[in-house]
Amino acid sequence: MELQDYWRTVRRRWRLVLGSVLVVLAVAAVWTWSVTPTYASTTRIFVSTSQTDENSAYTGNLFATQRVASYADLVTSNQLAERVADELGDTDAMDLREQVTASAVPETVLLEIEAADADPERARDIAQAYAEQLQLLVEELETPRGETAAVVKATLIDDAQVARSPVSPQPLRNLALAGVLGLLLGVGLAVARELLDTSIKGADDVAEITSAPVLGNIFQDTDAKRAPHEVLTTATPWAEAFRVLRTNMQYVDIDHEQKVFVMTSSLPGEGKSTTAVNLAVTLTQAGQRVALVECDLRRPLIADRLELDGAIGTTSVLIGKVSAEDVMQQYADTSLDVMVCGQIPPNPSELLQSQAMEMLLLELRTRYDVVILDAPPLLPVTDAALLATRADGAVVVVSHGRTTRDQLSTAIERLDSVGATTLGVVVNRTPAKSASSAYGYGYGYAPVEEPVGAGGGKRRRR
Repeated sequence: MELQDYWRTVRRRWRLVLGSVLVVLAVAAVWTWSVTPTYASTTRIFVSTSQTDENSAYTGNLFATQRVASYADLVTSNQLAERVADELGDTDAMDLREQVTASAVPETVLLEIEAADADPERARDIAQAYAEQLQLLVEELETPRGETAAVVKATLIDDAQVARSPVSPQPLRNLALAGVLGLLLGVGLAVARELLDTSIKGADDVAEITSAPVLGNIFQDTDAKRAPHEVLTTATPWAEAFRVLRTNMQYVDIDHEQKVFVMTSSLPGEGKSTTAVNLAVTLTQAGQRVALVECDLRRPLIADRLELDGAIGTTSVLIGKVSAEDVMQQYADTSLDVMVCGQIPPNPSELLQSQAMEMLLLELRTRYDVVILDAPPLLPVTDAALLATRADGAVVVVSHGRTTRDQLSTAIERLDSVGATTLGVVVNRTPAKSASSAYGYGYGYAPVEEPVGAGGGKRRRR
Protein backbone atom coordinates (compact mmCIF):
# COMPACT_ATOMS: atom_id res chain seq x y z
CA MET A 1 0.00 0.00 0.00
CA GLU A 2 1.17 3.52 -0.82
CA LEU A 3 0.82 6.57 1.42
CA GLN A 4 -2.27 7.66 -0.49
CA ASP A 5 -3.84 4.26 0.14
CA TYR A 6 -3.20 4.57 3.87
CA TRP A 7 -4.79 8.01 3.93
CA ARG A 8 -7.80 6.73 1.98
CA THR A 9 -8.13 3.82 4.41
CA VAL A 10 -8.03 6.14 7.44
CA ARG A 11 -10.66 8.40 5.90
CA ARG A 12 -12.87 5.43 5.07
CA ARG A 13 -12.54 3.83 8.50
CA TRP A 14 -12.18 6.94 10.65
CA ARG A 15 -14.72 5.64 13.14
CA LEU A 16 -12.50 2.64 13.91
CA VAL A 17 -9.46 4.90 14.36
CA LEU A 18 -11.38 7.33 16.57
CA GLY A 19 -12.82 4.46 18.60
CA SER A 20 -9.35 3.01 19.21
CA VAL A 21 -8.04 6.38 20.38
CA LEU A 22 -10.97 6.89 22.75
CA VAL A 23 -10.70 3.37 24.20
CA VAL A 24 -6.97 3.67 24.87
CA LEU A 25 -7.45 7.14 26.34
CA ALA A 26 -10.21 5.82 28.61
CA VAL A 27 -8.02 2.95 29.83
CA ALA A 28 -5.11 5.32 30.45
CA ALA A 29 -7.36 7.76 32.30
CA VAL A 30 -8.83 5.05 34.53
CA TRP A 31 -5.37 3.70 35.34
CA THR A 32 -3.92 7.19 35.93
CA TRP A 33 -6.60 8.22 38.39
CA SER A 34 -6.84 4.87 40.15
CA VAL A 35 -3.14 4.23 40.80
CA THR A 36 -1.64 5.43 44.10
CA PRO A 37 0.51 8.57 43.65
CA THR A 38 4.24 8.17 44.29
CA TYR A 39 6.42 10.96 45.72
CA ALA A 40 10.19 11.19 45.39
CA SER A 41 12.82 12.92 47.48
CA THR A 42 16.48 13.42 46.47
CA THR A 43 19.74 14.03 48.33
CA ARG A 44 23.21 14.85 46.98
CA ILE A 45 26.57 13.71 48.29
CA PHE A 46 29.93 15.21 47.37
CA VAL A 47 32.86 12.77 47.29
CA SER A 48 36.34 14.18 47.92
CA THR A 49 39.88 13.18 48.93
CA SER A 50 42.23 14.69 51.49
CA GLN A 51 45.01 15.62 49.02
CA THR A 52 46.42 19.17 49.37
CA ASP A 53 49.01 19.98 46.65
CA GLU A 54 47.96 20.54 43.04
CA ASN A 55 49.27 17.30 41.54
CA SER A 56 47.92 15.21 44.37
CA ALA A 57 44.55 17.01 44.17
CA TYR A 58 44.20 16.19 40.46
CA THR A 59 45.03 12.53 41.13
CA GLY A 60 42.69 12.50 44.08
CA ASN A 61 39.85 13.95 41.98
CA LEU A 62 40.21 11.16 39.42
CA PHE A 63 40.22 8.66 42.26
CA ALA A 64 37.07 10.19 43.78
CA THR A 65 35.32 10.15 40.39
CA GLN A 66 35.96 6.43 40.08
CA ARG A 67 34.78 5.88 43.62
CA VAL A 68 31.40 7.55 43.01
CA ALA A 69 30.26 4.69 40.77
CA SER A 70 31.14 2.20 43.52
CA TYR A 71 29.20 4.18 46.12
CA ALA A 72 26.15 4.15 43.82
CA ASP A 73 26.23 0.36 43.99
CA LEU A 74 26.61 0.50 47.79
CA VAL A 75 23.27 2.33 48.04
CA THR A 76 21.39 -0.80 46.90
CA SER A 77 23.40 -3.18 49.07
CA ASN A 78 21.86 -5.27 51.83
CA GLN A 79 24.21 -3.86 54.47
CA LEU A 80 23.19 -0.25 53.88
CA ALA A 81 19.51 -1.20 53.66
CA GLU A 82 19.71 -2.94 57.05
CA ARG A 83 21.36 0.11 58.63
CA VAL A 84 18.66 2.42 57.29
CA ALA A 85 15.94 0.01 58.42
CA ASP A 86 17.37 0.00 61.91
CA GLU A 87 17.48 3.79 61.97
CA LEU A 88 13.93 4.28 60.70
CA GLY A 89 12.46 1.36 62.66
CA ASP A 90 9.49 -0.86 61.65
CA THR A 91 10.82 -1.07 58.08
CA ASP A 92 11.81 -4.07 56.02
CA ALA A 93 15.27 -3.83 54.45
CA MET A 94 14.18 -5.60 51.23
CA ASP A 95 11.36 -3.11 50.71
CA LEU A 96 13.82 -0.24 51.17
CA ARG A 97 16.09 -1.57 48.41
CA GLU A 98 13.19 -1.41 45.95
CA GLN A 99 12.36 2.18 46.94
CA VAL A 100 15.84 3.65 46.53
CA THR A 101 17.98 4.39 43.46
CA ALA A 102 21.38 6.05 43.18
CA SER A 103 23.22 7.52 40.22
CA ALA A 104 26.50 9.29 39.67
CA VAL A 105 26.29 12.66 37.96
CA PRO A 106 28.47 12.31 34.81
CA GLU A 107 31.92 13.91 34.89
CA THR A 108 31.47 15.02 38.51
CA VAL A 109 32.09 13.64 42.00
CA LEU A 110 28.44 14.02 42.92
CA LEU A 111 26.17 11.14 43.89
CA GLU A 112 22.37 11.47 43.85
CA ILE A 113 20.16 9.28 46.03
CA GLU A 114 16.43 9.18 45.31
CA ALA A 115 13.77 7.53 47.50
CA ALA A 116 10.17 6.98 46.38
CA ASP A 117 7.13 6.34 48.56
CA ALA A 118 3.38 6.96 48.60
CA ASP A 119 3.96 9.26 51.63
CA PRO A 120 6.04 12.34 50.71
CA GLU A 121 7.36 12.72 54.28
CA ARG A 122 8.44 9.10 54.45
CA ALA A 123 10.17 9.44 51.09
CA ARG A 124 12.14 12.37 52.56
CA ASP A 125 13.06 10.39 55.67
CA ILE A 126 14.28 7.39 53.64
CA ALA A 127 16.43 9.51 51.35
CA GLN A 128 17.92 11.44 54.28
CA ALA A 129 18.63 8.26 56.22
CA TYR A 130 20.35 6.66 53.25
CA ALA A 131 22.58 9.69 52.75
CA GLU A 132 23.61 9.79 56.40
CA GLN A 133 24.27 6.06 56.62
CA LEU A 134 26.23 6.14 53.36
CA GLN A 135 28.51 8.79 54.82
CA LEU A 136 29.28 6.57 57.80
CA LEU A 137 29.76 3.48 55.63
CA VAL A 138 32.17 5.32 53.30
CA GLU A 139 34.14 6.56 56.27
CA GLU A 140 34.46 3.00 57.59
CA LEU A 141 35.46 1.54 54.24
CA GLU A 142 37.90 4.26 53.24
CA THR A 143 39.81 4.44 56.56
CA PRO A 144 43.00 2.32 56.35
CA ARG A 145 43.89 0.03 59.21
CA GLY A 146 45.77 1.82 61.93
CA GLU A 147 44.64 5.22 60.61
CA THR A 148 42.06 7.57 62.05
CA ALA A 149 41.26 9.60 58.92
CA ALA A 150 39.54 8.31 55.79
CA VAL A 151 41.21 8.69 52.40
CA VAL A 152 37.86 9.53 50.75
CA LYS A 153 35.13 11.58 52.36
CA ALA A 154 31.41 11.65 51.51
CA THR A 155 29.75 14.95 52.40
CA LEU A 156 25.99 15.58 52.35
CA ILE A 157 25.46 18.83 50.43
CA ASP A 158 21.67 18.72 49.75
CA ASP A 159 19.26 17.52 52.42
CA ALA A 160 16.14 15.63 51.37
CA GLN A 161 13.00 17.75 51.04
CA VAL A 162 9.27 16.92 51.12
CA ALA A 163 7.96 16.71 47.53
CA ARG A 164 4.95 18.89 46.74
CA SER A 165 3.76 16.93 43.70
CA PRO A 166 3.96 13.22 42.83
CA VAL A 167 6.42 11.91 40.24
CA SER A 168 3.88 9.34 39.11
CA PRO A 169 1.40 9.04 37.66
CA GLN A 170 1.74 11.97 35.27
CA PRO A 171 -1.71 12.56 33.72
CA LEU A 172 -0.64 14.74 30.79
CA ARG A 173 2.20 12.47 29.77
CA ASN A 174 0.10 9.32 30.17
CA LEU A 175 -2.79 10.71 28.15
CA ALA A 176 -0.47 12.00 25.43
CA LEU A 177 1.23 8.63 25.12
CA ALA A 178 -2.17 6.90 25.19
CA GLY A 179 -3.39 9.16 22.38
CA VAL A 180 -0.39 8.33 20.21
CA LEU A 181 -0.70 4.62 21.02
CA GLY A 182 -4.43 4.66 20.30
CA LEU A 183 -3.84 6.42 16.98
CA LEU A 184 -1.22 3.88 15.92
CA LEU A 185 -3.45 1.03 17.06
CA GLY A 186 -6.45 2.47 15.22
CA VAL A 187 -4.53 2.97 11.99
CA GLY A 188 -3.13 -0.55 12.29
CA LEU A 189 -6.59 -2.03 12.81
CA ALA A 190 -8.00 0.03 9.94
CA VAL A 191 -5.27 -1.13 7.56
CA ALA A 192 -5.64 -4.74 8.70
CA ARG A 193 -9.38 -4.64 8.23
CA GLU A 194 -8.95 -3.00 4.82
CA LEU A 195 -6.59 -5.75 3.71
CA LEU A 196 -8.91 -8.47 5.00
CA ASP A 197 -12.09 -6.84 3.70
CA THR A 198 -12.86 -8.05 0.16
CA SER A 199 -16.20 -6.29 -0.22
CA ILE A 200 -16.96 -3.89 -3.08
CA LYS A 201 -16.52 -0.25 -2.06
CA GLY A 202 -16.57 1.60 -5.37
CA ALA A 203 -15.44 1.93 -8.94
CA ASP A 204 -11.83 0.98 -8.18
CA ASP A 205 -12.89 -2.39 -6.77
CA VAL A 206 -15.19 -3.03 -9.72
CA ALA A 207 -12.45 -2.10 -12.20
CA GLU A 208 -10.21 -4.84 -10.74
CA ILE A 209 -12.83 -7.44 -11.69
CA THR A 210 -14.44 -6.32 -14.92
CA SER A 211 -13.99 -3.78 -17.68
CA ALA A 212 -17.69 -3.00 -17.56
CA PRO A 213 -18.33 0.57 -16.36
CA VAL A 214 -19.98 1.63 -13.12
CA LEU A 215 -23.25 3.06 -14.39
CA GLY A 216 -24.41 4.54 -11.11
CA ASN A 217 -24.03 4.84 -7.36
CA ILE A 218 -27.31 4.62 -5.48
CA PHE A 219 -27.12 6.31 -2.08
CA GLN A 220 -28.34 4.64 1.06
CA ASP A 221 -31.42 6.67 1.92
CA THR A 222 -34.75 6.33 3.68
CA ASP A 223 -36.37 7.45 0.42
CA ALA A 224 -35.88 3.88 -0.81
CA LYS A 225 -38.92 2.85 1.26
CA ARG A 226 -41.22 5.47 -0.25
CA ALA A 227 -43.38 4.99 -3.33
CA PRO A 228 -41.20 5.40 -6.46
CA HIS A 229 -43.67 7.60 -8.34
CA GLU A 230 -43.60 10.08 -5.43
CA VAL A 231 -39.96 10.19 -4.39
CA LEU A 232 -38.49 10.20 -7.91
CA THR A 233 -40.18 13.51 -8.73
CA THR A 234 -38.33 15.31 -5.93
CA ALA A 235 -34.86 16.92 -5.89
CA THR A 236 -33.16 14.53 -3.47
CA PRO A 237 -29.85 12.64 -3.64
CA TRP A 238 -31.81 9.41 -4.03
CA ALA A 239 -33.80 10.67 -7.02
CA GLU A 240 -30.78 12.34 -8.61
CA ALA A 241 -28.79 9.10 -8.38
CA PHE A 242 -31.36 7.40 -10.61
CA ARG A 243 -31.35 10.32 -13.02
CA VAL A 244 -27.60 9.86 -13.35
CA LEU A 245 -28.14 6.13 -13.90
CA ARG A 246 -30.77 6.92 -16.55
CA THR A 247 -28.35 9.22 -18.35
CA ASN A 248 -25.58 6.63 -18.31
CA MET A 249 -27.94 3.92 -19.57
CA GLN A 250 -28.57 6.00 -22.70
CA TYR A 251 -24.97 5.36 -23.75
CA VAL A 252 -25.25 1.59 -23.32
CA ASP A 253 -25.75 -0.41 -26.52
CA ILE A 254 -26.39 2.70 -28.61
CA ASP A 255 -26.75 0.66 -31.83
CA HIS A 256 -30.24 -0.51 -30.80
CA GLU A 257 -33.24 1.77 -30.66
CA GLN A 258 -35.22 -0.78 -28.69
CA LYS A 259 -33.21 -2.04 -25.77
CA VAL A 260 -33.79 -5.02 -23.51
CA PHE A 261 -31.81 -5.09 -20.27
CA VAL A 262 -31.55 -7.76 -17.60
CA MET A 263 -31.28 -6.37 -14.08
CA THR A 264 -29.62 -8.90 -11.79
CA SER A 265 -27.18 -9.28 -8.90
CA SER A 266 -24.79 -11.79 -7.40
CA LEU A 267 -26.93 -12.80 -4.43
CA PRO A 268 -30.40 -12.00 -3.06
CA GLY A 269 -30.88 -8.85 -1.02
CA GLU A 270 -28.58 -6.57 -2.99
CA GLY A 271 -31.37 -4.33 -4.25
CA LYS A 272 -31.75 -5.40 -7.88
CA SER A 273 -35.58 -5.27 -7.87
CA THR A 274 -35.67 -1.84 -6.22
CA THR A 275 -33.10 -0.59 -8.71
CA ALA A 276 -35.05 -2.02 -11.63
CA VAL A 277 -38.32 -0.41 -10.49
CA ASN A 278 -36.83 3.03 -9.84
CA LEU A 279 -34.83 3.02 -13.06
CA ALA A 280 -37.94 2.12 -15.03
CA VAL A 281 -39.94 4.96 -13.44
CA THR A 282 -37.08 7.41 -14.05
CA LEU A 283 -36.90 6.41 -17.73
CA THR A 284 -40.62 7.08 -18.18
CA GLN A 285 -40.08 10.58 -16.76
CA ALA A 286 -37.75 11.22 -19.70
CA GLY A 287 -40.58 10.44 -22.12
CA GLN A 288 -39.52 6.89 -23.04
CA ARG A 289 -41.87 3.97 -23.45
CA VAL A 290 -40.76 1.51 -20.80
CA ALA A 291 -41.90 -1.97 -19.80
CA LEU A 292 -40.83 -3.60 -16.52
CA VAL A 293 -41.11 -7.37 -16.70
CA GLU A 294 -40.69 -9.47 -13.58
CA CYS A 295 -38.67 -12.53 -14.54
CA ASP A 296 -37.75 -13.55 -10.99
CA LEU A 297 -40.23 -16.40 -10.95
CA ARG A 298 -38.90 -17.79 -7.68
CA ARG A 299 -39.11 -14.85 -5.25
CA PRO A 300 -41.23 -12.13 -6.91
CA LEU A 301 -41.38 -8.75 -5.14
CA ILE A 302 -42.60 -6.17 -7.63
CA ALA A 303 -46.35 -6.70 -7.18
CA ASP A 304 -46.17 -6.02 -3.47
CA ARG A 305 -43.64 -3.21 -3.93
CA LEU A 306 -45.82 -1.32 -6.42
CA GLU A 307 -49.17 -2.45 -4.92
CA LEU A 308 -50.29 -4.15 -8.14
CA ASP A 309 -52.45 -7.18 -8.75
CA GLY A 310 -50.21 -10.25 -8.70
CA ALA A 311 -52.77 -12.83 -9.89
CA ILE A 312 -51.62 -12.99 -13.51
CA GLY A 313 -48.37 -11.96 -15.12
CA THR A 314 -45.26 -13.34 -16.79
CA THR A 315 -46.02 -17.00 -16.10
CA SER A 316 -49.54 -16.57 -17.48
CA VAL A 317 -48.13 -15.23 -20.75
CA LEU A 318 -45.44 -17.92 -21.04
CA ILE A 319 -47.91 -20.77 -20.67
CA GLY A 320 -50.21 -19.17 -23.27
CA LYS A 321 -53.19 -18.27 -21.10
CA VAL A 322 -53.20 -14.55 -21.90
CA SER A 323 -51.38 -12.09 -24.13
CA ALA A 324 -48.68 -9.70 -22.96
CA GLU A 325 -50.89 -6.70 -23.59
CA ASP A 326 -53.61 -8.14 -21.33
CA VAL A 327 -51.37 -8.56 -18.28
CA MET A 328 -49.63 -5.18 -18.49
CA GLN A 329 -50.56 -2.89 -15.60
CA GLN A 330 -49.90 0.83 -15.51
CA TYR A 331 -48.09 1.92 -12.38
CA ALA A 332 -49.77 4.75 -10.47
CA ASP A 333 -49.91 7.99 -12.47
CA THR A 334 -46.85 7.14 -14.57
CA SER A 335 -46.66 5.75 -18.10
CA LEU A 336 -44.74 2.70 -16.92
CA ASP A 337 -46.19 -0.67 -17.96
CA VAL A 338 -45.49 -3.45 -15.48
CA MET A 339 -45.77 -7.21 -15.99
CA VAL A 340 -45.64 -8.85 -12.59
CA CYS A 341 -44.70 -12.47 -12.01
CA GLY A 342 -48.14 -13.98 -11.57
CA GLN A 343 -48.38 -17.47 -10.12
CA ILE A 344 -45.04 -18.96 -9.04
CA PRO A 345 -44.35 -21.93 -11.38
CA PRO A 346 -42.66 -25.21 -10.43
CA ASN A 347 -40.25 -24.95 -13.40
CA PRO A 348 -39.04 -21.33 -13.70
CA SER A 349 -35.83 -22.15 -15.60
CA GLU A 350 -37.70 -24.08 -18.28
CA LEU A 351 -40.17 -21.26 -18.78
CA LEU A 352 -37.45 -18.65 -19.14
CA GLN A 353 -35.63 -20.81 -21.71
CA SER A 354 -38.78 -21.54 -23.69
CA GLN A 355 -39.70 -20.35 -27.15
CA ALA A 356 -42.56 -18.44 -25.57
CA MET A 357 -40.08 -16.27 -23.67
CA GLU A 358 -38.21 -15.46 -26.86
CA MET A 359 -41.47 -14.52 -28.61
CA LEU A 360 -42.44 -12.34 -25.63
CA LEU A 361 -39.19 -10.38 -25.83
CA LEU A 362 -39.58 -9.89 -29.59
CA GLU A 363 -43.08 -8.53 -29.06
CA LEU A 364 -41.96 -6.17 -26.30
CA ARG A 365 -39.11 -4.82 -28.46
CA THR A 366 -41.60 -3.65 -31.06
CA ARG A 367 -43.79 -1.87 -28.53
CA TYR A 368 -41.34 -0.24 -26.13
CA ASP A 369 -38.17 1.81 -26.22
CA VAL A 370 -36.72 0.08 -23.15
CA VAL A 371 -37.60 -3.26 -21.60
CA ILE A 372 -36.19 -4.02 -18.15
CA LEU A 373 -36.20 -7.64 -17.03
CA ASP A 374 -35.99 -8.09 -13.26
CA ALA A 375 -34.12 -11.41 -13.09
CA PRO A 376 -33.03 -13.68 -10.21
CA PRO A 377 -29.51 -13.47 -8.76
CA LEU A 378 -26.72 -15.05 -10.80
CA LEU A 379 -25.02 -17.23 -8.22
CA PRO A 380 -27.92 -19.30 -6.82
CA VAL A 381 -29.57 -20.06 -10.20
CA THR A 382 -28.83 -19.77 -13.93
CA ASP A 383 -32.03 -17.92 -14.89
CA ALA A 384 -30.44 -14.46 -15.19
CA ALA A 385 -27.55 -15.71 -17.33
CA LEU A 386 -29.94 -17.44 -19.71
CA LEU A 387 -32.13 -14.34 -20.00
CA ALA A 388 -29.06 -12.17 -20.67
CA THR A 389 -28.28 -14.20 -23.80
CA ARG A 390 -31.66 -13.22 -25.24
CA ALA A 391 -31.42 -9.61 -24.12
CA ASP A 392 -28.95 -6.91 -25.10
CA GLY A 393 -27.01 -7.55 -21.92
CA ALA A 394 -27.11 -7.52 -18.15
CA VAL A 395 -26.66 -4.83 -15.52
CA VAL A 396 -25.30 -6.26 -12.28
CA VAL A 397 -26.29 -4.62 -8.99
CA VAL A 398 -23.82 -4.92 -6.10
CA SER A 399 -24.36 -3.87 -2.50
CA HIS A 400 -21.71 -1.49 -1.18
CA GLY A 401 -19.71 -3.10 1.62
CA ARG A 402 -21.59 -6.40 1.34
CA THR A 403 -20.95 -7.94 -2.07
CA THR A 404 -17.44 -9.39 -2.16
CA ARG A 405 -15.00 -9.28 -5.04
CA ASP A 406 -15.18 -13.06 -5.40
CA GLN A 407 -18.98 -12.98 -5.63
CA LEU A 408 -18.98 -10.28 -8.30
CA SER A 409 -16.19 -12.04 -10.19
CA THR A 410 -18.10 -15.32 -10.18
CA ALA A 411 -21.28 -13.55 -11.32
CA ILE A 412 -19.44 -11.93 -14.25
CA GLU A 413 -17.96 -15.32 -15.14
CA ARG A 414 -21.47 -16.80 -15.24
CA LEU A 415 -22.46 -14.21 -17.83
CA ASP A 416 -19.26 -14.65 -19.83
CA SER A 417 -19.62 -18.44 -19.86
CA VAL A 418 -22.91 -18.25 -21.79
CA GLY A 419 -21.76 -15.46 -24.09
CA ALA A 420 -23.88 -12.77 -22.46
CA THR A 421 -22.76 -9.15 -22.29
CA THR A 422 -22.15 -7.35 -19.01
CA LEU A 423 -23.31 -3.84 -19.78
CA GLY A 424 -22.31 -2.31 -16.47
CA VAL A 425 -22.44 -2.38 -12.69
CA VAL A 426 -24.61 -0.39 -10.30
CA VAL A 427 -23.25 0.10 -6.78
CA ASN A 428 -26.21 0.13 -4.41
CA ARG A 429 -26.44 1.45 -0.83
CA THR A 430 -23.44 3.73 -1.23
CA PRO A 431 -22.93 5.87 1.91
CA ALA A 432 -24.05 9.42 1.17
CA LYS A 433 -21.41 12.15 1.59
CA SER A 434 -22.94 15.10 3.38
CA ALA A 435 -20.52 17.58 1.84
CA SER A 436 -21.15 16.56 -1.75
CA SER A 437 -24.87 16.31 -1.10
CA ALA A 438 -25.00 19.83 0.25
CA TYR A 439 -23.19 21.16 -2.81
CA GLY A 440 -24.90 19.12 -5.48
CA TYR A 441 -28.47 19.18 -4.24
CA GLY A 442 -28.65 22.55 -2.64
CA TYR A 443 -28.06 24.28 -5.99
CA GLY A 444 -31.70 24.09 -6.96
CA TYR A 445 -33.95 22.13 -9.29
CA ALA A 446 -36.59 24.60 -10.42
CA PRO A 447 -38.63 23.01 -13.24
CA VAL A 448 -38.18 24.60 -16.67
CA GLU A 449 -39.97 24.17 -19.95
CA GLU A 450 -38.26 22.64 -22.99
CA PRO A 451 -39.63 21.67 -26.42
CA VAL A 452 -40.26 18.03 -27.21
CA GLY A 453 -39.68 16.86 -30.78
CA ALA A 454 -40.13 18.75 -34.00
CA GLY A 455 -43.87 18.97 -33.65
CA GLY A 456 -43.67 21.46 -30.84
CA GLY A 457 -45.25 20.98 -27.49
CA LYS A 458 -43.47 21.30 -24.20
CA ARG A 459 -42.69 19.05 -21.29
CA ARG A 460 -41.43 19.85 -17.84
CA ARG A 461 -38.07 18.64 -16.76
CA ARG A 462 -35.95 19.09 -13.67
